[in-house]
Amino acid sequence: MLDRLKLGIVSCLYLGCSPVAPGTVGTLGGVAIAWAIAPSAAFPWLALAIAVVLYLVGRSLGEWVERYAKEKDPGIFVLDEVIGFLITVCWTRGPSWLALLCGFLVFRVFDIAKPWPARRMERLGGGDGILLDDVVSGVWGLGAMIALRALFPDQVWFR
Repeated sequence: MLDRLKLGIVSCLYLGCSPVAPGTVGTLGGVAIAWAIAPSAAFPWLALAIAVVLYLVGRSLGEWVERYAKEKDPGIFVLDEVIGFLITVCWTRGPSWLALLCGFLVFRVFDIAKPWPARRMERLGGGDGILLDDVVSGVWGLGAMIALRALFPDQVWFR
């Protein structure tokens, strides 16, 4: 029973158990959280606070999930994708669904490409090794979203 609860947490309510593209499907958990808190005037701070809480929870379950799945950084663990996505979209106040879509695409590109130093973070053990590469990808995504907003300042959907 406890293992099912832990699995539900690390897989973001079992999104990470998807047989196809679990990281991409798991990122949708971050989209759902961002959409739910979008009306808040404190959206960026709330998104970061949730990311920190999820990081602490995920870090504590990192070694467990590697033992459970019998592999390093298993695909079922998607809290890292949720955290990275929330970092990517924390630049804005209450993002529109189009901004969330753009953030989703931008984050997935960086998560797959693993720009420096994301790949180095994977070498760390346990929860930190699982989580930090996506945190780095989220920061790269945040930079890209800020750059896109600067390039297209008049786009209402990008706010």
